[in-house]
Amino acid sequence: MTQKQLGETCGLSQSAVSRLEKRGTGSYSTDTLASVATHLGIPARMVGLAEPSTVRNGFEQVERRAFLGGVAATAASPVLGAVPNLDATGNQAAALRLNTATYRRLDGSTPSRDLAEAVHAHIRLIQNVTRDAGGDGYRPRLAAVGSEAASLAAWLAWDMGDHGSARSWYGSAIRAARSAQEPLLAAYQAGSLAQFEAHAGNGAQALNLARSARRYLGEQCPAVADAWLHSVDALAYAAIGDRRAADRALTRSRAVAEKVTHEEPPPWPWVFQFDANKVAACRVTCGARLGLAEWVLGDDIEALASGHPKQRALVVLDLAAGHLAAGRIEAAFALASRALDTGLQYRSGRIVERSRGVRRSLSLTSPPKVVRDFDERLHGVYL
Repeated sequence: MTQKQLGETCGLSQSAVSRLEKRGTGSYSTDTLASVATHLGIPARMVGLAEPSTVRNGFEQVERRAFLGGVAATAASPVLGAVPNLDATGNQAAALRLNTATYRRLDGSTPSRDLAEAVHAHIRLIQNVTRDAGGDGYRPRLAAVGSEAASLAAWLAWDMGDHGSARSWYGSAIRAARSAQEPLLAAYQAGSLAQFEAHAGNGAQALNLARSARRYLGEQCPAVADAWLHSVDALAYAAIGDRRAADRALTRSRAVAEKVTHEEPPPWPWVFQFDANKVAACRVTCGARLGLAEWVLGDDIEALASGHPKQRALVVLDLAAGHLAAGRIEAAFALASRALDTGLQYRSGRIVERSRGVRRSLSLTSPPKVVRDFDERLHGVYL
C-alpha cells in the first residue's frame, strides 16, 4: 500500500503519512494512530493505545488512549463481540466519540439536512448514556463527548441556514464543555460560536465571545488556538466595518501562526493546523465583508479554497464579492453561479443565503443578462 492510498483511506494527506513513518518512537495523535492501526489491522496494544490516560499541558486528555484502544476494532469489523468490555462506560464514551467523528467526516459529502436527523438521534443516545452512567466520575468524560456532538449539530444547523438552532446547539456545547471541566474544549466551543456570530454580522457579540474563549484558556493557550482566535477577531471587526482593527488582528494571527510547530499534531480539540494559508483565506473573507477588492483579489484564492466542496463554494463567493467591489460584474456572477450550483447540490442554506448576499450588494436598474439569469435561479430556490 502506498502512502497516498493509506492516506486516502484514513483521511490523511500523503505528507502526513510520511511524517508518521519518520517519527519513530516520538509522540503521535491518538486519533490518527487508532485510525491507521485499524486500517492496517494492527492490534491496538501494539501501537500503545492500551496505555492509561496521560496528562498534557495540565489537562487530562479524557483518557483518550484507553478509549480509542477499547473500540479501535469496531471500525475494522462489525463483530462487536470481539471487543472486550464494550459495555463499560469508558468504552461507551469512546464508541460515541468515534461515531461523532464519523458523522463529522460525512459532512463533507452529505447534505446537512440528511445528516442532521442521525446526529440528533446520536445526541439523544449520549444523553441517555450519561443519565444511566454508574458514577459521577464518568459524567465529565461523557459531557466532553456530548459537547463535541452538540458542536457538530450547531455546524449542521448553520449550514442549513437555521441560525436560531445553531446558537442553541453552540450554547449547549459550551455548557457541556464546562461541565466536563475541559478548559480547552470550552474555549474551542466559545470560539466556534464567536466565529458563527462574526459571519452572521454580529461583530460586537463575536468579540465578546472571543474574549470569553481566551478566559477559558487562561495561561494555557496553544499557539494554534491563539492564531485562530485572532482570525476570529479579524472577522468580527470586518463585520462591524473596522478595517484598521481587522488588519491588526490579521497581522497578529499571521505572526502567531508562523510560530506554530507543524511537525506535531494540534492539541485536542483543535483537529486542524492553522498556518499562513488559513490567515490569507481569512483576509479574503474580511475583504469581501469590507468591500475591499485589493484584499480579495491580491491572493490566489483558488489555491486557498481548501476543504470539501461546501467550504470551497464559500471561498468562491468571497472571490465573487471581490470582483463586484472591483466593478467586474460578469466575472463576479460567473463565480457566484458556480458556488450556487454547489449550494443546490448539497442543499446548503448557508451557501444559498451567502449567494443572496452577493446579489444584494449590487444595485442596478438594468442588470446584465448574467445577473438576470442568476436572479432567475435564486427565485426558484426554497431552502
